[in-house]
This record gives sequence, structure tokens and C-alpha cells, in this order.
Amino acid sequence: MSAATSNLTRARVVTTEAPWVRFALIAVALVFVLLFLVLPLAAVFAEALRKGFGAYLEALSEPDAGSAIRLTLLTAAIAVPLNLVFGIAAAWCIAKYEFRGKAFLTTLVDLPFSVSPVVAGLIYVLMFGAQGWFGPWLEAHDIKIVFAVPGIVLATVFVTFPFIARELIPLMQSQGNEEEQAAIVLGATGWQTFWYVTLPNIKWGLVYGVILCNARAMGEFGAVSVVSGHIRGQTNTMPLHVEILYNEYQSVAAFAVASLLALLALVTLVIKSAVEWRHEREMKAAAEMAPERPIATAPHLKEAS
Repeated sequence: MSAATSNLTRARVVTTEAPWVRFALIAVALVFVLLFLVLPLAAVFAEALRKGFGAYLEALSEPDAGSAIRLTLLTAAIAVPLNLVFGIAAAWCIAKYEFRGKAFLTTLVDLPFSVSPVVAGLIYVLMFGAQGWFGPWLEAHDIKIVFAVPGIVLATVFVTFPFIARELIPLMQSQGNEEEQAAIVLGATGWQTFWYVTLPNIKWGLVYGVILCNARAMGEFGAVSVVSGHIRGQTNTMPLHVEILYNEYQSVAAFAVASLLALLALVTLVIKSAVEWRHEREMKAAAEMAPERPIATAPHLKEAS
């Protein structure tokens, strides 16, 4: 046996666990996933369908449930694009530029992670409520924010703001500014540099952040509960509607709406997995093509110039 072969054998002995250790770790992980993830999720669908599929559809087609579903989708449709713009702008400033107050701006981006959603909702009540800072002026002009759709959207934007920015900041920092600077040297404008260089480089991180932001926007409870007023058929989102139904002992209807939220979560996970798989494939393809095409963006920039 050669020295190299002997060293490789010793390395395998040192770094490879015994088979029983691997099996034990896998078994513990599977039991944990089964008990705390799979079974509760299965229980939601089982309870929702306990009285049959007809009762399930009736619970989802009820007017208050329909209003909650529409409001949830509307809130996500407004909050996610706003956070898309804000997140890209914040990530661009933090990752690409050096300026005074950069650490403070980064702290502000992380603020919704450290503040309780209930506190965030109370902040908006303090600002826009009837007795709040701007309450008398809003009431005089017949503008409703708290206990109305605008307040729900504002609270949702607040709690979901970091998701896109936090996905993009480390990605942009790792990529550096070299490609953008090369694009500008080749004659590209600022918008051309963004569309043909920066956006293709961050697209998968951006999609991943949007998926997480959308999932949180549809499932947010604490902040929305404070600013909504719990007006049935008007300001109740799906999580709030589930709480009301459960408190009224309408368990089948509550679990029916909850199962719809669970389905949305499962769809989000499937999309997330597909994005990660596609990103890994593109990374492998780019690594294989790197020696042949050291600057991949130059042809696009020449066409755009």
C-alpha cells in the first residue's frame, strides 16, 4: 500500500461516522419531522374534511371567508411589489456604496426582525389612530388608515420589509462592483447596467426573497390583528378569520380556511425548492463555462449600447 493510499484510508476512518450513528441521526430527524411537521399538517386537513368535502367547500365559499381570502391576496399583491422596490434599493445602497450612516441603515433594515409584530401594529395605531399623532387631521379629511385596508397593508409592509433586502445584501456584496464598472466603461447607462448586469446576477436571490416575503405577507397575524379592528367581511385576513371561527367553535370552517393557508405554504415550498434547484443548475453550468467565457455580460452590453 502506497503512502497516499494509507493517508486516504486514515482520513476516511477519521471523518466518516459509524453506520449506526448515521442511521440514528437520520431516524431522529425523521421522527422529529413526522411529529412536529407532518402530523400537525395532516391533522389540519383531516379536521377540515371531517364532515365531508361539501362542508369544506361551503366553509370556503361563505361570504366572510371569501372576503378574508380576497383581502389577504390584495394585501400580498400590494406589499410584495413595494418591498421588491424598497428591498432592491436598500440592498443596492448598502452593498455597492460606502457612506456615513451605512451601519444605521443596515440596522433599520433589520428592525422588523427585532420588533414584535404586535408592537409594530401598536406603532401604527399610535401614529394613525383616532387619538394618534395624525388621527385628528386624518379624521378631518375623512381618511381611514387604522381599522381599514391601508393600515393592514402598512403593517404587512413593515413586518415583511427585511426579507428581500436581506437576501440581496450578502449576494451583492459577494459579487462586488467589477462587472458594473466594466459595463459603464463599455458605455452602458445606469439603467442598462442594472437590467443587463446587476439584475441577471441577483435574479435567483430576488425570486427567493419574493417567495419568502409573499409567504409572510399572507400568513401575518400579530401586526394585522392590532390594526385591523376585526371587522368581519371587511378587515379580517385569513389568519384573523381562522381565529374568529375557532373562538366561535366552528372548528370545521376554521380548519378549512387554515388548510387553504397550509396549501399556500406548501405551494411556496415547492416553488422555493424549484428555484433552488434551478439556481444550482445554472451555477454548475456557469462554472463549466467560466474558462471559455470569462466576461459573460459583454455581448449583452454591446447590443444594448
